[in-house]
Amino acid sequence: MSTEPEHTHSHEARVTAGSERRVRLVFIGTASYAIIQAIGGWLSGSLALVADSGHMVSDAAALLLALIAYRVAARAPDAARSYGFHRVRVLAALANGATLLLLVAWITWEAVNRFREPTEVLAGPMLIVAVIGLVVNIVGALVLRSGDKGDANLRGALLHVMGDLLGSVGAIAAAIGIMLTGWTVLDPILSVLVAALVVRASWTLVTESLQVLLQAMPRGLNTPVVERDLLTIPGVAEVGHFHAWTLSDHSIVATIHVAPDEGVDPLKLPALVVERLHQNYGIDHVTVQVDPPGQIHQVKH
Repeated sequence: MSTEPEHTHSHEARVTAGSERRVRLVFIGTASYAIIQAIGGWLSGSLALVADSGHMVSDAAALLLALIAYRVAARAPDAARSYGFHRVRVLAALANGATLLLLVAWITWEAVNRFREPTEVLAGPMLIVAVIGLVVNIVGALVLRSGDKGDANLRGALLHVMGDLLGSVGAIAAAIGIMLTGWTVLDPILSVLVAALVVRASWTLVTESLQVLLQAMPRGLNTPVVERDLLTIPGVAEVGHFHAWTLSDHSIVATIHVAPDEGVDPLKLPALVVERLHQNYGIDHVTVQVDPPGQIHQVKH
């Protein structure tokens, strides 16, 4: 027996639509600012601003990837993909996290080069453009933070924006420091500090996405605990072979084998097991197999 409440689909559709609108708005702001920053860097001759505009372009591309993922994930299941395209959003989150790690590596490499060969930085134009970027990124971060906290794709987009926000703060601090002291080395130092802050969050995003793709047990679920809980259901004599994995950000899929007590109608057990798993663990899609007593632990999966 398999069941999945109807309200789950409608709720997830509404949440996904809201996340998509937020990412679209932030994408427009990020892409627009990247163009402004590139023009400002070219007119002022500031290599730092031109380089950071490349950072913004990469983030805009990541946000565009997230938007494409939402559209693809919304497609209906077909004969070859009966679960639909939900995992596309997980792939997008993985790509965003991996992109951030590559970006951190590039920032670190560029900082090392600037330590070796200091680059002239025009602090005035740098400060003006960085302040504009800070405003844009604060608005983008607030828009994304107000969305669904469980959406890995949205969290990936937020991490990119937070990286930009920290970069803007660092650029402002570096510009002010350079204006006051003339030390251009402040620019690469702050770049490395920003990279260190971003790398931990991006690594978490990558590992969580890989856990979903590897169909690992969702966080908060423990097989022995769940199976012992199901044994407390009246009429259930044996429980085994509990498997659960994340289908999408809001949907967990599970399979379970149960055996009835003597004299218990086996057809009544699936509904009881499904209700318990949904109420206690938030599992929406459950397949229950009822086996004859004494056979569950003889089967190896």
